[in-house]
Amino acid sequence: MTRHTTSLPPGYFDERYAADPDPWNFADSPYERSKYAATLAALPRAHYASALEVGCSIGVLTAALAERCDALLALDVAEAALDQARARCRDRPGVRLLRAQVPGEWPEGTFDLILLSEVVYYLDTGDVAALADRVRASLAPGGDVVLVHWTGETHYPLTGDEAADLFISGTRDRLAVDRQVRTGQYRLDVLRGREAG
Repeated sequence: MTRHTTSLPPGYFDERYAADPDPWNFADSPYERSKYAATLAALPRAHYASALEVGCSIGVLTAALAERCDALLALDVAEAALDQARARCRDRPGVRLLRAQVPGEWPEGTFDLILLSEVVYYLDTGDVAALADRVRASLAPGGDVVLVHWTGETHYPLTGDEAADLFISGTRDRLAVDRQVRTGQYRLDVLRGREAG
């Protein structure tokens, strides 16, 4: 399998959604359901005032996460995915959906939860470093960051382990690893803001 060497462009995702409205089977996959349940269970707090989900896709996890947040901003690079997410989350007034290509495009504001689920490995090492900077700058004091990544073979620029380890290394001055879970298919990393001083 030939791996991409640079961050995947928006066109990659547009083509995937044009060929299949749910190309990763987020809505029906038992793997996804189990992973989403584990992600929600791993959140250190029962409730968040302001959360950011990067790479929301069609909004399956977004809809569930919204129940735990006063305000949730969900980003994706593919408009076709966002259209489905808007439909799925239409009854959740605290959810806002925005098209953005991270790390170059990033929302203003601070968040007490930032979720990066199945997204960091689409970036190359330079963009992971830039993403880490963005997260460090927009995380509220004492906030939480959750990473989730498939650990099997991919053709993306990074493996799930490479992506998570690079991100953790790039935020070590601001975030401490609170919990790590590894299954046969994915890893889940919970990072918490270090206390100042």
